[in-house]
Amino acid sequence: MSSTQSNSSANVTFVRPATFFIKGFSNITHVKYYYMFLSLVYVVTVLGNSFIMYIIYLARRLHTAKYIAVFHLALSDLCGSSALIPKIIDTFLFEHQDVSYEACLANMFFVYHFMNLQSLTLLVLAYDRLVAIFFPLRYHAIVTKTAMFLIIGVIWIFSVTYFSVLVGLINRISFCGYNVIDSHFCDQGLIYKLACNDNSINIMMGKISFGLLMCTPLILIIISYFCIGLALLNIAHGAERIKAMKTCTSHLMLVAIGYIPLISNNIAALTTTIDPNTRIINNSLRQIIPSMLNPIIYTLKTEEVMLSIKELYKRSTVNMMTERNMKCIRINTN
Repeated sequence: MSSTQSNSSANVTFVRPATFFIKGFSNITHVKYYYMFLSLVYVVTVLGNSFIMYIIYLARRLHTAKYIAVFHLALSDLCGSSALIPKIIDTFLFEHQDVSYEACLANMFFVYHFMNLQSLTLLVLAYDRLVAIFFPLRYHAIVTKTAMFLIIGVIWIFSVTYFSVLVGLINRISFCGYNVIDSHFCDQGLIYKLACNDNSINIMMGKISFGLLMCTPLILIIISYFCIGLALLNIAHGAERIKAMKTCTSHLMLVAIGYIPLISNNIAALTTTIDPNTRIINNSLRQIIPSMLNPIIYTLKTEEVMLSIKELYKRSTVNMMTERNMKCIRINTN
Protein backbone atom coordinates (compact mmCIF):
# COMPACT_ATOMS: atom_id res chain seq x y z
CA MET A 1 0.00 0.00 0.00
CA SER A 2 1.24 3.44 -0.78
CA SER A 3 0.05 6.92 0.08
CA THR A 4 -0.38 8.80 -3.19
CA GLN A 5 -2.85 11.59 -2.70
CA SER A 6 -3.54 14.11 0.05
CA ASN A 7 -6.20 16.67 0.77
CA SER A 8 -4.31 19.54 2.32
CA SER A 9 -7.42 21.50 3.32
CA ALA A 10 -8.74 18.68 5.48
CA ASN A 11 -5.29 17.32 6.29
CA VAL A 12 -6.44 13.85 5.17
CA THR A 13 -4.25 11.30 3.38
CA PHE A 14 -5.92 8.94 0.92
CA VAL A 15 -4.33 5.51 0.67
CA ARG A 16 -4.72 3.44 -2.45
CA PRO A 17 -3.46 -0.07 -3.31
CA ALA A 18 -0.83 -0.59 -5.98
CA THR A 19 -3.09 -3.29 -7.48
CA PHE A 20 -6.58 -4.76 -7.23
CA PHE A 21 -7.16 -8.52 -7.28
CA ILE A 22 -10.07 -9.55 -9.54
CA LYS A 23 -11.54 -12.62 -7.85
CA GLY A 24 -14.50 -13.55 -10.12
CA PHE A 25 -15.11 -17.05 -11.58
CA SER A 26 -13.46 -18.80 -8.62
CA ASN A 27 -14.17 -22.47 -7.83
CA ILE A 28 -16.20 -23.10 -10.99
CA THR A 29 -15.66 -26.51 -12.57
CA HIS A 30 -14.85 -26.56 -16.30
CA VAL A 31 -14.76 -22.75 -16.32
CA LYS A 32 -12.38 -22.83 -19.29
CA TYR A 33 -15.32 -23.83 -21.48
CA TYR A 34 -17.00 -20.57 -20.49
CA TYR A 35 -13.92 -18.63 -21.58
CA MET A 36 -14.04 -20.49 -24.90
CA PHE A 37 -17.70 -19.48 -25.21
CA LEU A 38 -16.76 -15.85 -24.47
CA SER A 39 -14.10 -16.02 -27.19
CA LEU A 40 -16.68 -17.29 -29.68
CA VAL A 41 -19.13 -14.56 -28.65
CA TYR A 42 -16.41 -11.94 -29.12
CA VAL A 43 -15.53 -13.19 -32.62
CA VAL A 44 -19.22 -13.16 -33.65
CA THR A 45 -19.64 -9.69 -32.09
CA VAL A 46 -16.65 -8.26 -33.95
CA LEU A 47 -17.68 -9.81 -37.29
CA GLY A 48 -21.37 -8.94 -36.93
CA ASN A 49 -20.91 -5.32 -35.89
CA SER A 50 -18.10 -4.74 -38.39
CA PHE A 51 -20.36 -6.19 -41.11
CA ILE A 52 -23.34 -3.96 -40.28
CA MET A 53 -21.08 -0.87 -40.14
CA TYR A 54 -19.51 -1.87 -43.50
CA ILE A 55 -22.95 -2.28 -45.11
CA ILE A 56 -24.16 1.08 -43.77
CA TYR A 57 -20.97 2.75 -45.03
CA LEU A 58 -21.25 1.30 -48.55
CA ALA A 59 -25.02 1.34 -49.16
CA ARG A 60 -26.28 4.76 -50.25
CA ARG A 61 -29.88 3.93 -49.27
CA LEU A 62 -28.67 3.58 -45.66
CA HIS A 63 -27.04 7.03 -45.55
CA THR A 64 -29.89 8.37 -43.40
CA ALA A 65 -30.22 9.75 -39.88
CA LYS A 66 -31.68 6.50 -38.56
CA TYR A 67 -28.76 4.42 -39.79
CA ILE A 68 -26.26 6.88 -38.38
CA ALA A 69 -27.74 5.87 -35.00
CA VAL A 70 -27.63 2.17 -35.97
CA PHE A 71 -23.98 2.59 -37.01
CA HIS A 72 -23.27 4.24 -33.64
CA LEU A 73 -25.00 1.37 -31.81
CA ALA A 74 -22.84 -1.15 -33.68
CA LEU A 75 -19.70 0.86 -32.87
CA SER A 76 -20.68 1.06 -29.18
CA ASP A 77 -21.36 -2.69 -29.10
CA LEU A 78 -18.01 -3.43 -30.71
CA CYS A 79 -16.05 -1.12 -28.39
CA GLY A 80 -17.96 -2.25 -25.29
CA SER A 81 -17.24 -5.93 -25.97
CA SER A 82 -13.61 -5.11 -26.77
CA ALA A 83 -13.27 -3.31 -23.43
CA LEU A 84 -14.69 -6.30 -21.54
CA ILE A 85 -14.23 -9.74 -23.14
CA PRO A 86 -10.48 -9.73 -23.99
CA LYS A 87 -9.76 -8.40 -20.49
CA ILE A 88 -11.85 -11.17 -18.87
CA ILE A 89 -10.01 -13.85 -20.87
CA ASP A 90 -6.62 -12.34 -20.10
CA THR A 91 -7.45 -11.90 -16.40
CA PHE A 92 -8.83 -15.35 -15.65
CA LEU A 93 -7.66 -17.74 -18.38
CA PHE A 94 -4.07 -16.49 -18.22
CA GLU A 95 -4.29 -15.74 -14.48
CA HIS A 96 -3.43 -12.04 -14.64
CA GLN A 97 -5.81 -11.25 -11.80
CA ASP A 98 -3.62 -8.56 -10.22
CA VAL A 99 -4.57 -5.36 -12.03
CA SER A 100 -2.81 -2.07 -11.39
CA TYR A 101 -4.85 0.72 -9.79
CA GLU A 102 -4.71 2.93 -12.89
CA ALA A 103 -5.53 0.08 -15.30
CA CYS A 104 -8.50 -0.90 -13.15
CA LEU A 105 -9.94 2.61 -13.25
CA ALA A 106 -9.37 2.84 -17.01
CA ASN A 107 -11.13 -0.49 -17.56
CA MET A 108 -14.03 0.67 -15.39
CA PHE A 109 -14.38 3.90 -17.36
CA PHE A 110 -14.48 2.27 -20.79
CA VAL A 111 -16.84 -0.56 -19.79
CA TYR A 112 -19.37 1.82 -18.23
CA HIS A 113 -18.95 4.46 -20.92
CA PHE A 114 -19.77 2.11 -23.80
CA MET A 115 -22.58 0.41 -21.86
CA ASN A 116 -24.08 3.86 -21.37
CA LEU A 117 -23.69 4.69 -25.07
CA GLN A 118 -25.55 1.48 -25.96
CA SER A 119 -28.41 2.39 -23.63
CA LEU A 120 -28.68 5.99 -24.83
CA THR A 121 -28.48 4.97 -28.50
CA LEU A 122 -31.51 2.70 -27.99
CA LEU A 123 -33.28 5.77 -26.60
CA VAL A 124 -32.26 7.78 -29.69
CA LEU A 125 -33.66 5.04 -31.95
CA ALA A 126 -36.92 5.14 -29.95
CA TYR A 127 -37.07 8.90 -30.59
CA ASP A 128 -36.47 8.23 -34.29
CA ARG A 129 -39.41 5.77 -34.44
CA LEU A 130 -41.64 8.15 -32.44
CA VAL A 131 -41.10 10.97 -34.93
CA ALA A 132 -41.51 8.59 -37.89
CA ILE A 133 -44.93 7.41 -36.63
CA PHE A 134 -46.26 10.74 -35.34
CA PHE A 135 -44.92 13.03 -38.07
CA PRO A 136 -44.40 10.86 -41.18
CA LEU A 137 -44.57 13.80 -43.58
CA ARG A 138 -42.14 15.94 -41.58
CA TYR A 139 -39.86 13.07 -40.48
CA HIS A 140 -36.99 13.88 -42.86
CA ALA A 141 -37.15 17.56 -41.92
CA ILE A 142 -37.04 16.84 -38.17
CA VAL A 143 -34.65 13.88 -37.97
CA THR A 144 -31.85 15.09 -40.23
CA LYS A 145 -28.33 13.71 -40.46
CA THR A 146 -27.01 16.94 -38.91
CA ALA A 147 -29.44 16.61 -35.99
CA MET A 148 -28.45 12.97 -35.46
CA PHE A 149 -24.73 13.78 -35.44
CA LEU A 150 -25.45 16.57 -32.95
CA ILE A 151 -27.44 14.21 -30.67
CA ILE A 152 -24.67 11.59 -30.76
CA GLY A 153 -22.06 14.28 -30.04
CA VAL A 154 -24.04 15.46 -26.99
CA ILE A 155 -24.33 11.84 -25.80
CA TRP A 156 -20.55 11.40 -26.03
CA ILE A 157 -19.80 14.65 -24.19
CA PHE A 158 -22.29 13.79 -21.44
CA SER A 159 -21.05 10.20 -21.05
CA VAL A 160 -17.34 11.05 -21.03
CA THR A 161 -17.88 13.88 -18.54
CA TYR A 162 -20.14 11.87 -16.25
CA PHE A 163 -17.93 8.78 -16.05
CA SER A 164 -14.77 10.86 -15.71
CA VAL A 165 -16.31 12.34 -12.57
CA LEU A 166 -17.60 8.95 -11.39
CA VAL A 167 -14.22 7.27 -11.80
CA GLY A 168 -12.35 10.31 -10.49
CA LEU A 169 -14.30 10.17 -7.23
CA ILE A 170 -12.66 6.84 -6.47
CA ASN A 171 -9.47 8.80 -5.80
CA ARG A 172 -11.10 10.20 -2.66
CA ILE A 173 -11.56 6.68 -1.25
CA SER A 174 -8.99 5.31 1.18
CA PHE A 175 -8.28 1.56 0.96
CA CYS A 176 -6.90 0.24 4.21
CA GLY A 177 -5.91 -3.32 3.35
CA TYR A 178 -8.53 -5.27 1.44
CA ASN A 179 -8.16 -4.95 -2.34
CA VAL A 180 -10.13 -7.98 -3.64
CA ILE A 181 -12.95 -7.28 -6.14
CA ASP A 182 -15.43 -10.17 -6.32
CA SER A 183 -16.45 -9.56 -9.92
CA HIS A 184 -15.38 -10.18 -13.53
CA PHE A 185 -14.13 -6.61 -14.04
CA CYS A 186 -13.41 -3.47 -12.02
CA ASP A 187 -16.97 -2.98 -10.79
CA GLN A 188 -17.37 0.50 -9.27
CA GLY A 189 -20.07 -0.64 -6.82
CA LEU A 190 -17.80 -3.27 -5.31
CA ILE A 191 -14.79 -0.95 -5.20
CA TYR A 192 -16.78 1.59 -3.18
CA LYS A 193 -17.46 -1.11 -0.58
CA LEU A 194 -13.72 -1.56 0.00
CA ALA A 195 -13.40 1.99 1.38
CA CYS A 196 -12.38 2.54 5.00
CA ASN A 197 -13.34 6.23 4.97
CA ASP A 198 -16.54 8.10 4.11
CA ASN A 199 -17.83 6.80 0.76
CA SER A 200 -21.32 8.29 0.89
CA ILE A 201 -20.74 10.47 -2.20
CA ASN A 202 -19.59 7.44 -4.17
CA ILE A 203 -22.63 5.40 -3.10
CA MET A 204 -24.92 8.30 -4.02
CA MET A 205 -23.29 8.58 -7.47
CA GLY A 206 -23.74 4.83 -7.96
CA LYS A 207 -27.48 5.15 -7.22
CA ILE A 208 -27.75 8.17 -9.50
CA SER A 209 -26.01 6.18 -12.24
CA PHE A 210 -28.51 3.35 -11.98
CA GLY A 211 -31.51 5.67 -11.92
CA LEU A 212 -30.32 8.18 -14.49
CA LEU A 213 -28.46 5.98 -16.97
CA MET A 214 -30.29 2.65 -16.73
CA CYS A 215 -33.86 3.28 -15.53
CA THR A 216 -34.53 6.67 -17.17
CA PRO A 217 -33.77 5.59 -20.78
CA LEU A 218 -35.95 2.49 -20.32
CA ILE A 219 -38.83 4.55 -18.88
CA LEU A 220 -38.58 7.04 -21.77
CA ILE A 221 -38.51 4.18 -24.31
CA ILE A 222 -41.63 2.65 -22.71
CA ILE A 223 -43.39 6.04 -22.80
CA SER A 224 -42.41 6.54 -26.45
CA TYR A 225 -43.82 3.14 -27.44
CA PHE A 226 -46.98 3.77 -25.44
CA CYS A 227 -47.44 6.93 -27.51
CA ILE A 228 -46.61 5.00 -30.70
CA GLY A 229 -49.22 2.39 -29.74
CA LEU A 230 -51.87 5.08 -29.31
CA ALA A 231 -50.93 6.58 -32.67
CA LEU A 232 -51.15 3.18 -34.39
CA LEU A 233 -54.67 2.65 -33.02
CA ASN A 234 -55.76 5.79 -34.86
CA ILE A 235 -54.52 4.46 -38.20
CA ALA A 236 -57.63 3.38 -40.07
CA HIS A 237 -56.17 0.86 -42.53
CA GLY A 238 -54.85 -2.39 -41.05
CA ALA A 239 -52.17 -2.77 -43.75
CA GLU A 240 -50.69 0.65 -42.93
CA ARG A 241 -50.78 -0.19 -39.22
CA ILE A 242 -48.87 -3.45 -39.79
CA LYS A 243 -46.35 -1.66 -42.01
CA ALA A 244 -45.77 0.97 -39.32
CA MET A 245 -45.40 -1.71 -36.65
CA LYS A 246 -42.80 -3.55 -38.74
CA THR A 247 -40.56 -0.48 -38.69
CA CYS A 248 -40.43 -0.78 -34.88
CA THR A 249 -39.90 -4.56 -34.63
CA SER A 250 -36.11 -4.57 -34.77
CA HIS A 251 -35.77 -1.81 -32.21
CA LEU A 252 -38.24 -3.45 -29.80
CA MET A 253 -36.24 -6.69 -29.98
CA LEU A 254 -33.01 -4.80 -29.18
CA VAL A 255 -34.67 -3.11 -26.21
CA ALA A 256 -36.00 -6.45 -24.92
CA ILE A 257 -32.60 -8.15 -25.26
CA GLY A 258 -30.82 -5.23 -23.61
CA TYR A 259 -33.16 -4.52 -20.70
CA ILE A 260 -35.03 -7.72 -19.74
CA PRO A 261 -31.84 -9.44 -18.41
CA LEU A 262 -30.92 -6.23 -16.55
CA ILE A 263 -34.33 -6.02 -14.88
CA SER A 264 -34.35 -9.77 -14.11
CA ASN A 265 -30.90 -9.64 -12.51
CA ASN A 266 -31.84 -6.69 -10.30
CA ILE A 267 -35.16 -8.24 -9.22
CA ALA A 268 -33.38 -11.51 -8.41
CA ALA A 269 -30.72 -9.64 -6.42
CA LEU A 270 -33.39 -7.84 -4.37
CA THR A 271 -35.64 -10.85 -3.73
CA THR A 272 -33.27 -13.82 -3.36
CA THR A 273 -29.73 -14.66 -2.31
CA ILE A 274 -27.69 -15.34 -5.42
CA ASP A 275 -24.47 -17.34 -5.47
CA PRO A 276 -21.59 -14.94 -6.30
CA ASN A 277 -20.50 -17.00 -9.32
CA THR A 278 -24.07 -17.12 -10.64
CA ARG A 279 -24.32 -13.35 -10.25
CA ILE A 280 -21.01 -12.82 -12.07
CA ILE A 281 -21.95 -15.12 -14.97
CA ASN A 282 -25.40 -13.51 -15.29
CA ASN A 283 -23.90 -10.01 -15.29
CA SER A 284 -21.21 -10.91 -17.82
CA LEU A 285 -23.78 -12.49 -20.17
CA ARG A 286 -26.06 -9.47 -19.80
CA GLN A 287 -23.20 -7.22 -20.88
CA ILE A 288 -21.98 -9.22 -23.89
CA ILE A 289 -24.92 -11.10 -25.46
CA PRO A 290 -26.87 -8.00 -26.64
CA SER A 291 -23.76 -6.72 -28.44
CA MET A 292 -23.56 -10.02 -30.34
CA LEU A 293 -27.28 -10.20 -31.21
CA ASN A 294 -27.90 -6.56 -32.17
CA PRO A 295 -26.27 -6.69 -35.65
CA ILE A 296 -27.85 -10.09 -36.38
CA ILE A 297 -31.32 -8.72 -35.58
CA TYR A 298 -30.80 -5.58 -37.66
CA THR A 299 -29.49 -7.64 -40.58
CA LEU A 300 -32.24 -10.28 -40.59
CA LYS A 301 -35.24 -8.22 -39.40
CA THR A 302 -34.74 -4.97 -41.32
CA GLU A 303 -35.88 -4.95 -44.93
CA GLU A 304 -33.74 -1.95 -45.90
CA VAL A 305 -30.57 -3.66 -44.70
CA MET A 306 -31.41 -6.93 -46.49
CA LEU A 307 -32.11 -5.06 -49.74
CA SER A 308 -28.83 -3.18 -49.39
CA ILE A 309 -26.92 -6.43 -48.84
CA LYS A 310 -28.52 -7.96 -51.97
CA GLU A 311 -27.74 -4.85 -54.03
CA LEU A 312 -24.12 -4.79 -52.88
CA TYR A 313 -23.79 -8.51 -53.61
CA LYS A 314 -25.21 -8.08 -57.13
CA ARG A 315 -22.95 -5.08 -57.72
CA SER A 316 -19.84 -7.00 -56.59
CA THR A 317 -20.87 -9.98 -58.78
CA VAL A 318 -21.31 -7.73 -61.82
CA ASN A 319 -17.94 -6.07 -61.15
CA MET A 320 -16.24 -9.47 -60.88
CA MET A 321 -17.82 -10.64 -64.15
CA THR A 322 -16.80 -7.40 -65.87
CA GLU A 323 -13.20 -7.82 -64.69
CA ARG A 324 -13.13 -11.41 -65.92
CA ASN A 325 -14.48 -10.41 -69.33
CA MET A 326 -11.92 -7.62 -69.60
CA LYS A 327 -9.11 -10.08 -68.76
CA CYS A 328 -10.39 -12.54 -71.39
CA ILE A 329 -10.54 -9.77 -74.01
CA ARG A 330 -6.96 -8.71 -73.21
CA ILE A 331 -5.72 -12.30 -73.45
CA ASN A 332 -7.51 -12.89 -76.78
CA THR A 333 -6.21 -9.59 -78.17
CA ASN A 334 -2.64 -10.47 -77.25
